[in-house]
Amino acid sequence: MAAAEVFARMLFGKSLFQSVVDRLDAEAEEAPPAEEPTFRINGLSTSFLPETPEQAPILSEPSADPRLDAYLSLMSDEVAPAEPEPPAEPPPTAPPPPPAWLDRLSPEEIAEDLGLEPSDDRERLQERRRAFARDNHPDRLAEDYSDAATIRMKIANGLIDEAIRRFDLGFGR
Repeated sequence: MAAAEVFARMLFGKSLFQSVVDRLDAEAEEAPPAEEPTFRINGLSTSFLPETPEQAPILSEPSADPRLDAYLSLMSDEVAPAEPEPPAEPPPTAPPPPPAWLDRLSPEEIAEDLGLEPSDDRERLQERRRAFARDNHPDRLAEDYSDAATIRMKIANGLIDEAIRRFDLGFGR
């Protein structure tokens, strides 16, 4: 226990935390109660009726059901416009052209695309990884090419991880 807490226990017989909680409770009791928020206009009752029949022409007409009259008086006189028909489905668009690297899936070709060099340090290898992902990530391409892009990304990440391991072991310096 901290010295301040021991001192507070000796004085009050309570922990420091408990004395703070007690003080906050006492302050809350002294404070005036806060007004609860309401979601209506004060002074306007919910059963509002116009004072004269001229203010509500629907109510001036005799009717068999006053509840229906009251309901209809609350409705707007304007008729909502009909919703427009949804547009017809657009014609299918032609798939985007395949990327130039679509057939370059061997590790040697991907290493060539990465431009890995023996002198690359860790930072440069991470830059190459980000640049490769920016151009080849499956999320940035059409669905038709995502499988090939996934394969390329897996191979590229493996090649860069291996290059980082070699750099850490001192082979690339």
